[in-house]
Amino acid sequence: MRNFLVPTSPHDLMPSVLTTAWLAAKRFDGYIEGFALRPALTEYIPFDMVGGLTWVRDEAADEETVAKSRQIFEGFMKDNQVPHADKAEGLTYGWRDKAPPGDDFVGSYARVFDATVLGRPGSDTVYPSMATLEAALFESGRPILIAPPSPPGSLGEIVVIAWNRSTETARATAFAMPFLRKARRVVVLEIEGGVVPGPSAEEMARALRRNGLPAEAMTVTPERRSHGEAVLAQAAALGADLLIKGAYTQSRLRQMIFGGQTSHILAEARLPVLMAH
Repeated sequence: MRNFLVPTSPHDLMPSVLTTAWLAAKRFDGYIEGFALRPALTEYIPFDMVGGLTWVRDEAADEETVAKSRQIFEGFMKDNQVPHADKAEGLTYGWRDKAPPGDDFVGSYARVFDATVLGRPGSDTVYPSMATLEAALFESGRPILIAPPSPPGSLGEIVVIAWNRSTETARATAFAMPFLRKARRVVVLEIEGGVVPGPSAEEMARALRRNGLPAEAMTVTPERRSHGEAVLAQAAALGADLLIKGAYTQSRLRQMIFGGQTSHILAEARLPVLMAH
């Protein structure tokens, strides 16, 4: 896992996103590429019902957003002594100039990266947005690495797999193997009542141990907590600095109405989360 994509925009969580990407790339001596993420706007918004006017897209504001995004990204890399890929090998960065606007580009371009690093979406902010996260999650065929609200101090030393026996979590675990191989401790965590039919946590831990990984199984009862709350509470108790999670074992619509592990973790996680669908 050596290629990380970072959609960049001027928002408050960008320092945590960049720190998370930097920690991941450092772990694998990898490459970080940024590009300016901005909304896809039509050239014209036709017709004001009151005045009959047509507004032209504000190209100057769009260019300012692109310039600010690049300044944030490259400034972070320079502050952390990460060289440009044209000048070095190993841990390096690059910038994709003239990236098309909109989330469709995120979903397609991410297909040639090992993971896309994004901020945890907030309900009261434009960025990071759930639309961007879902584009990368569902359209790229690759995992996403979600940064917590505050920059993490470490990444991948103690890894918890939120094991619910699902296809999605099996796929996320497979994508996470580079992290698991470098971890000091791997805990396959199962929440009682929060699983679908499939192999148990102990069976998954046993399979990981056959791959030479320091894996152990753990099953906890949710008590009066939701399954998502139980996962995050146990991850915090273990001192985990990376959570592996399959995304949307239940449908997105069902989770919007009734809640679910994915929805809760997306809303509340305080540690980096690697997700795949």
